[in-house]
Amino acid sequence: MLSFTKSLSRLFFKRCDRKPQKPYRYSVEILADIDIDWLVHCGCKGIILDLDNTIVSEDDRYLSPGAEEWISKAKFAGLVFFILSNGKRQHRVLYWSKRLGIPALSPAKKPFPKALRHAISYMRSYPSQVFVIGDSFHTDVMGAKITGCHCIQVATLPHPPRWWEIIAGRYLQKPYPQQREIWNFQE
Repeated sequence: MLSFTKSLSRLFFKRCDRKPQKPYRYSVEILADIDIDWLVHCGCKGIILDLDNTIVSEDDRYLSPGAEEWISKAKFAGLVFFILSNGKRQHRVLYWSKRLGIPALSPAKKPFPKALRHAISYMRSYPSQVFVIGDSFHTDVMGAKITGCHCIQVATLPHPPRWWEIIAGRYLQKPYPQQREIWNFQE
């Protein structure tokens, strides 16, 4: 009788292991605040990065402090990157793609899943192994949710507000904290 109970409990736990986990959704102030060891511990294999107002402000005035160094460390830890940008200035996305050594796609039309699925496929990963990191709720967070990826929302770098940000800004993005250092971008 005892062995039957043990085999029944093993069967139950095997089924529980197959249950899909709910994707993570976290929020941090800047990209460099994300713990790379924690990402690896969570089973992260790939990172889809937003460009505008996550790494560099869309008017090219500010750079997220420590972003380039953080990306280098994450690559060294074995994480694969892909940049998805909704920006229409493709030459700018190409510049950052080359500078960071990360493939990119623009315009990505996030939150629609086509570009996100392309990035996941490029990384040869499953959505549960991918984190989307960006500043916008309506593009990055919703895109991650639609595709089943994990998501980390960072505070948006200072930039000229767009019309939808004026109407619903605090619901779409976290403002950059005034007490935090910000780097001026000089090419």
